[in-house]
Amino acid sequence: MVHLLASEVRQLLHNKFVVILGDSVQRAVYKDLVLLLQKDCLLTLSQLKAKGEYSFEQDELVQGGKQGRMHNGTHYREVRQFCSGQHLVRFYFLTRVYSDYLEAILEELRSGEHDPDLVIMNSCLWDLTRYGEDSWPNYLQNLESLFGRLRQVLPESCLLVWNTAMPVGNNINSGFLPPELRPAASTLKTNVIEANFYSSVEAQKHGFDVLDLHFHFRRHTGKYLQPDGVHWNERAHRHLSQLLLAHVADAWGVELPQRDPVSKCIKDGPARGGPGRRLERQLPACRDQPAFPPPHRPLPLPGCCPLLPTPSPRPPQFPLLPPKPRPIPLQRVTPPFLVCPQDADFSSDRPFQSDQFSLNHFHSDILPSTQTEFAFNGDFMFSPQPPRLPFPQPCYQQRAPVVHRGFPRYCPRGPYLPWRGRPRNSKRRAPAYREPRPQ
Repeated sequence: MVHLLASEVRQLLHNKFVVILGDSVQRAVYKDLVLLLQKDCLLTLSQLKAKGEYSFEQDELVQGGKQGRMHNGTHYREVRQFCSGQHLVRFYFLTRVYSDYLEAILEELRSGEHDPDLVIMNSCLWDLTRYGEDSWPNYLQNLESLFGRLRQVLPESCLLVWNTAMPVGNNINSGFLPPELRPAASTLKTNVIEANFYSSVEAQKHGFDVLDLHFHFRRHTGKYLQPDGVHWNERAHRHLSQLLLAHVADAWGVELPQRDPVSKCIKDGPARGGPGRRLERQLPACRDQPAFPPPHRPLPLPGCCPLLPTPSPRPPQFPLLPPKPRPIPLQRVTPPFLVCPQDADFSSDRPFQSDQFSLNHFHSDILPSTQTEFAFNGDFMFSPQPPRLPFPQPCYQQRAPVVHRGFPRYCPRGPYLPWRGRPRNSKRRAPAYREPRPQ
């Protein structure tokens, strides 16, 4: 998997409306994507911990959060939006995979000015722990209702990616789980695996994409998982963003540039240094064995156009001529990640009542179903593709990058495909004696 820079992410998501729905883990997915659309640096610990703040990296709080009373109930609402000249990213906080609130969100997206181009969604932990003894059967029923409804509402050109729930730790003390329910969290680790199986099967049955985050992060809970047992650090979320963007590029038919995998930039993480340690100090120590082995790079789909220009083929050399010395290739220097300092005017630096990754302060006074649409900033508009990036090599073709919209949806083969083997042979035996033929 290639490591995409901020300029390339802006190019991939140019003129795209991205919607992210889910819990606090998906909110961190939204924050890392918003940050990556602006600069090549990682989230800070205070940015990861913050919830319901009025502004984060030039985005705005549209509804809920600190606009009302912060609480930790199932009716907590938080809607965030980042809008630039050519990018629109919106986040909805969910505590249940399917509800009346989700119906209001879908109705708002359907009646809005712009149709979503990409929807990223997950909901699992709240569903399994906060809705009583019938949480499990209700979750399975809600999954079926969700994907059937999404199939009706979302346009054909929209790509929906269902993220499986990420692994949780053995000891969970996150704030979304009240103290009286924490003894029941001992089985949550296995329940998440089972829930991921059913949600993946249901999503693929309706033709939606599945990104198995649980599979990618199953062996890295000891290094990248936060002490609360639920949330992940900034390097894990950057790796998650790169996995997600690579999946989206493959689904849209965009060929990514060939470069070192992102896993070389996130190995070792903050285990050897606290949050805020500069990544370039760790690059020399992570060139041999990456923490996340990159998968094999698939062949480009027919009719795909590369995100960056591709090298032209070399002319064949005659065997009688002596071989010419190979020119020294010009290596493109990848700027290292920098941990972004938090601006002084951002409310995420304000002190909170708890240092844990929790949702201790939420509000439930204003119901979101009464709000039917959100206003877009005046500077958001659909414009032509941005100019190509300058490339110093003269041997590269200079073609404008194109993101193919409406490309056939890519359905990867994962571990949760339904069984379609051959039926077993019948175990019935032939009679021991020959029956007489009818005359």
